[in-house]
Amino acid sequence: MRPCLPFLQAFFFLLSPLAGAAEDLGLWGTLASYPSPSPSSLPLTEFTSNFVSGSGSGSGSRSRAGISGISGSSGSRSRAGIGYGSGSSGGGGGSSRSGGSGFSSSSGYGSSSGTRSFSNFTGSKDDHGTCLCSLTLPDTTFPVERVERLESTALILSQKFESELSKVKEYIQLISIYEKKLSNLTVRVEIMEKDTISYTELDFELIKLEVKEMEKLIIRLKDSFVGSSEIVDQLEVEIRNMTLLVEKLETLDKNNVLTIRREIEILKKKLKECEASKVENVPVAPPRPAPGSCAHGGVVNISRPAVVQLNWRGFAFKYGAWGRDYSPQNPDKGLYWVAPLNTDGRLLEYYRLYNTLDDLLLYVNAREYRIAYGQGSGTVVYKNNMYVNWYNSRNIAKVNLTTNKADVTQTLPDAAYDNRFSYANVHWQDIDLAVDENGLWVIYATEASTGNMVISKLNDTTLAVLNTWYTKQYKPSVTNAFMVCGVLYATRTLNTRREEIFYYYDTNTGKEGRLNIIMHKMQETVQSINYHPFDQKLYVYNDGYLLNYDLVFEQLPL
Repeated sequence: MRPCLPFLQAFFFLLSPLAGAAEDLGLWGTLASYPSPSPSSLPLTEFTSNFVSGSGSGSGSRSRAGISGISGSSGSRSRAGIGYGSGSSGGGGGSSRSGGSGFSSSSGYGSSSGTRSFSNFTGSKDDHGTCLCSLTLPDTTFPVERVERLESTALILSQKFESELSKVKEYIQLISIYEKKLSNLTVRVEIMEKDTISYTELDFELIKLEVKEMEKLIIRLKDSFVGSSEIVDQLEVEIRNMTLLVEKLETLDKNNVLTIRREIEILKKKLKECEASKVENVPVAPPRPAPGSCAHGGVVNISRPAVVQLNWRGFAFKYGAWGRDYSPQNPDKGLYWVAPLNTDGRLLEYYRLYNTLDDLLLYVNAREYRIAYGQGSGTVVYKNNMYVNWYNSRNIAKVNLTTNKADVTQTLPDAAYDNRFSYANVHWQDIDLAVDENGLWVIYATEASTGNMVISKLNDTTLAVLNTWYTKQYKPSVTNAFMVCGVLYATRTLNTRREEIFYYYDTNTGKEGRLNIIMHKMQETVQSINYHPFDQKLYVYNDGYLLNYDLVFEQLPL
């Protein structure tokens, strides 16, 4: 095995004292003549061993180690330039140079003058007469410890990288799962927006408010009730159970809001009976007038609002109207309608029809239609026809709800329009249509009336004006109005939570006067009020929310 010659040459250059000895012995020429082996032919351990020590035996043997040479026959020569040769007689003329210390044995040995010493060279002779040499390299030893530390650090970094990489893979899997969940949730929300129930926390908060109001009322009844309090105690227990039921529904199943509202309505009726008769020993309420009948002395009170729900188009659609169709031939068969205006608060473009209140509450079985000419919140429905103010005009249109076509349009003579005399805080309602037990009405103002309210009875088929009454009430100071049994009732704002029915005009007698009936509301502005003769309710559109109120009438003496 031959040592790598380039390495040997580099070694002699580093060891300058050795370089001279090699040159004197003519080693460079010999070394240079050897072919250079490939790097893979001589491992580092083998190269080091051959480099440090070399030996030869037999006649004419040569040591090519380059550090120490030992020969044991006549005529032997050491070409290393460092070690000495030994042999039998006849070896005259042999020569050797060494840069450190030399030794020889046997006769016939020749040594040259000019020897040099090596501080890092040691030698010895074993029992067989073989010379053994060792040399400490002047270079710095290989940094094994540093390499080991580097390998250790690299291993630690590799382990950390593998750990972080596994976490990244785990996060990628989780992100993929969450993306699927989010996609499924988006689909579910879209389905709920279109077809299913979308009760929010606001619905439950409103129910809680109603139950709290009943709790307050039952406490007042207990304090002021005359006679047996057994009924009041029973109602108190029912209200307490209702509170627990609302809390349970809120956490378990929000789709049962409809059921809870029905039970609340039953409790409200019982509370009304108790409140009306709290001064009497027998808790019996006075009989209500027959549905659609005018056998009473007019409106004397109104219930607190019942919140049905937010309109189907959302919070942004604050203006609009809603109610129930009334037909004297089928008074209890009327469908429900909701007509929110566009966000400009002017254009009536879309409306929905529901066959029952349950369908409206559950957002199911709705029939949606589009028109492009309705204006303002003064819309009503009577005998399966919707009556609207035609956009940007004083015309009234009669829209057939079966075909969604305007069958009749008619001009309302002298009526102001386009916000000339609209209601206070409500724009584009110069012409306000109304329905009561007597039929179709329109409330408006003219330039001739100097903005005071004008009432006209209309023919519901041709829209022709049948009769007209002039009032002394300025229309822009009124927030809204409705008709009951031929009597106009007007409202005004007291604050953000209360309206007042403060004015009336009776077309039957021509009399007008003042009232003081407080009307509570959920939001600040009342956009429209529609009366239904059979239900004897007011259907109110309050900043996008659909409310209804029960009216209380004065009883005629028997």
